[in-house]
Amino acid sequence: GYDVVAYFEDGKPVKGDKAYSLSHKGADWLFASKAHLDAFAASPEKYEPQYGGYCAWAAAQGYKAPGNPQYWTVRDGRLYLNYDAKVQQRWLADPDGFIAKADANWPGIVE
Repeated sequence: GYDVVAYFEDGKPVKGDKAYSLSHKGADWLFASKAHLDAFAASPEKYEPQYGGYCAWAAAQGYKAPGNPQYWTVRDGRLYLNYDAKVQQRWLADPDGFIAKADANWPGIVE
């Protein structure tokens, strides 16, 4: 897995290390360093990808698709993942509009 804190601190995806792992919400999260693990443990909601790590653009369209850690955006202090490069190009055309739609759609999608 990828270190979610690295998107904020390093500005890029970084592979996590099993030596720095934490169980949270039924999943094992990996981090590149103890400092990143500690930051996440203190405030996981700050670092968790939006929409459960699913593709943010797909959530705006009303469905779930896998998020890919290589296609990401940090916007207004939140991490958003996209399915692939093509989807990310669509996402980047109107991220604020897609975020509003995804926020409205997500509760129904997750159920």
